[in-house]
Amino acid sequence: MRAAVARQYGPPEGITIEELPDPRPARDEMLVRIRATTVNRTDCAFRRASPPISRFLTGLRRPKQPVFGTEFAGVVEVVGPDVTAFGVGDRVFGYREPQFGCHAEYVVVGQGEYVARIPDHVTFEQAAAATEGAHYSLTAIRGASVADGQAVLVYGATGAIGSAAVQLVPLFGASVTAVCGTANVDRVRAFGPRRVIDYQTEDFTLCGEQFEFVLDAVGKSSFGACKPLLKPGGIFCSSELGPGMQNIPLALLGLVHRGRRVKFPIPRLRKDDLELIRQALDDGRFVPLIDSTRPLTEIVDASRHAESGQKVGSIVLVP
Repeated sequence: MRAAVARQYGPPEGITIEELPDPRPARDEMLVRIRATTVNRTDCAFRRASPPISRFLTGLRRPKQPVFGTEFAGVVEVVGPDVTAFGVGDRVFGYREPQFGCHAEYVVVGQGEYVARIPDHVTFEQAAAATEGAHYSLTAIRGASVADGQAVLVYGATGAIGSAAVQLVPLFGASVTAVCGTANVDRVRAFGPRRVIDYQTEDFTLCGEQFEFVLDAVGKSSFGACKPLLKPGGIFCSSELGPGMQNIPLALLGLVHRGRRVKFPIPRLRKDDLELIRQALDDGRFVPLIDSTRPLTEIVDASRHAESGQKVGSIVLVP
């Protein structure tokens, strides 16, 4: 099979397209022919070993799994004899962190992993782009205990995490104010938030409202800047560690301080979250935002774009 291979940590230029042996499924695994995958912030961070502590998951000196890629959508071609939840021909999608292996033509997936059937009317490209951003946004939403009647602000509403959050927060009964740049105001408005703020023409921190939860989905703001936006007891969460890695100590301080505070929830793959994503895809309440669709052979350029901070939604790769 063809695969995008990174045998050393580093920039996108270290990725090469190579021919590797086709993987073989074990008794409780299935072989999936990948029809679409993505290159996202998670892939890029692990490939660069940033932060360095990530090496304890992926390999201290070099990647243990040289084929990165966390999201996939495809067709089951072979099932092991113990697989009962899926069958040959099933269209499936899922998320693999830290197993990776999705930047290839085939991947072996355990039936107990974060994998589900694709709704009939959803394309492979949409399904492939549905998990990484939604996974991290749901981690933040659940970490902040978002509930019915609350008000939520999402800064960075055009990234994979932010665009997913704008669409998924209402499933918990809360209203959304979305913040994005001028070029994407109409695109974000189509997701149905209560209000869209153009940060290029208005300082969102002076919007005149307060919220139970503020999510910085691009890691470009800070607790200090967003604190005036929080109601008493309100929560700030960021997709990044923050200036000087401050979000971790601030989150620890928040364990004993019950006022406006930071939370930095640890991501955990939950099968009920995947079912929520699948159902939201099925009924149209969640439509993944796609930046572009490119062949896997263009993964170096796609990775550069993913790292530029300028992508909109997800970059889809087709093996």
